[in-house]
Amino acid sequence: MHRYKELNVWQKAIDLAVEVYRITEKLPVEEKYGLISQMNKSAVSIPSNIAEGAGRNGKKEFDNFLGIALGSSFELDTQIIISNKLEYINDLDFQHLENELEHLQNMIVKLKKSINIY
Repeated sequence: MHRYKELNVWQKAIDLAVEVYRITEKLPVEEKYGLISQMNKSAVSIPSNIAEGAGRNGKKEFDNFLGIALGSSFELDTQIIISNKLEYINDLDFQHLENELEHLQNMIVKLKKSINIY
């Protein structure tokens, strides 16, 4: 499973990370070391953990890294919600990110199930 770049879930996670970076560019500069940093870190963590897990030695390790990626997606979701409540992210961008993130989370869960390590 070393061909992580061929995984739709990894490609989708990369696209989401790019979108998050574009949106965080619009956040207030005083959030540079707060929400901006946290959101970018969480967004990058998702495809990074998918890739790292795919490069590991077996299904169990891959499943573990998919779990970490899923956790990062929930971190990002929380940060997006906070950003929207602070009116840093408008409702249109918020809803778009929420939809994309939910789709990505479903993809990760389905991939975890397909590994079927138990």
